[in-house]
Amino acid sequence: MSDFDSIDYEKEAERMRNDLRKKKKKRKKKLTPGQKVAGAIGKFFIVLITTIIILFVFLFGVLMTLFHGPSESAKVILTSSLNETSALKWVPGLFLSDEEVQSILANNAMKEIEDGQVSDTSLIHVEEAEKGEEAIEIIDITGSTYRGKMMIIKDPSKVFLGTLDEYFQGDGKVVADYADDYNAKGYNIIGGVNGGEFVDAGSYSYSAMPIGTVISEGTVRYDDSAHNEVITGFTSDNILVVGNMSTEEAVAMGLRDCVNTKSTTGPALVIDGEAMTVPDTSVYGGGYNPRTAIGQRADGAVILVAIDGRQADSLGATFKDLAYLMLEYGAVNAAAMDGGTSTQMYYNGEVINDPYSPTGPRRCPTCWLVTQ
Repeated sequence: MSDFDSIDYEKEAERMRNDLRKKKKKRKKKLTPGQKVAGAIGKFFIVLITTIIILFVFLFGVLMTLFHGPSESAKVILTSSLNETSALKWVPGLFLSDEEVQSILANNAMKEIEDGQVSDTSLIHVEEAEKGEEAIEIIDITGSTYRGKMMIIKDPSKVFLGTLDEYFQGDGKVVADYADDYNAKGYNIIGGVNGGEFVDAGSYSYSAMPIGTVISEGTVRYDDSAHNEVITGFTSDNILVVGNMSTEEAVAMGLRDCVNTKSTTGPALVIDGEAMTVPDTSVYGGGYNPRTAIGQRADGAVILVAIDGRQADSLGATFKDLAYLMLEYGAVNAAAMDGGTSTQMYYNGEVINDPYSPTGPRRCPTCWLVTQ
């Protein structure tokens, strides 16, 4: 009998399997709780990083299609919309040349007010409220790409510019905080919206530092203008004026409350009943974004608007949309204020629009307040 004949193959196979099991047990060390946690965290971050990379590649592909696809309209709207943000205005430059970006922005800009052009105050005749008429009316507004809130104040003397006690390189306040501050001073604030622009360079911003002229309750509170600017505000006769003038001219005209607005962030929208739109109807006057505006009807009633944006159910409005919305509700003169995350409407103790920001509306150096 050979050695091969004497081997029990089944027993030998079982022995080898047992040897393998023993070796695996030796190799497999028992992990400590800390090692298990570290392993779980490591797996989580691997999955997270992989997901982020996939999303980034997908988003890059979508943006490439929008910027270089067949739709010229999509490229114009996207470029304009992103340019109006603080954090993402650099994105179009990843896909387009600087010359093309500047060309799109220039061709899509709102019409400028000429030096010395000022709205006609004789077109406004402030009427007294009829008995039983609502002093303040809140309206839900909608458009093809937006939703928002409108506040109509019958008595324009009830609207004035709220402002910080002092300006500095730091954070301003939200409208609700302004309302609390002024109420503590003896006012009776019922509503308001954010006001004019402030220093925002993208890499840094000072929401407590305005730009241009600020006049509040008859006092010049700030003036850094070296030349004429677009000023929006009320005269002592409670007439809303929109015009291109100096601070000295604003004071001489008797403006009691005003802020500076400029074409890229808060242009004039309506002058003497005519919309200040772009000449070419194929462009839009800015991108789709949150917007704030102030206007006045011929009877003196003040119109405040806060349009939500950058959300799935409300992309936002263009300046052109805003101009025609103001005309629809009877505005003779109107101008946009600072928009984006600044857009906020306060009424009866709460913010009634839906600001685009996970932390709430942005702080500002000025706001339009409404007293009861």
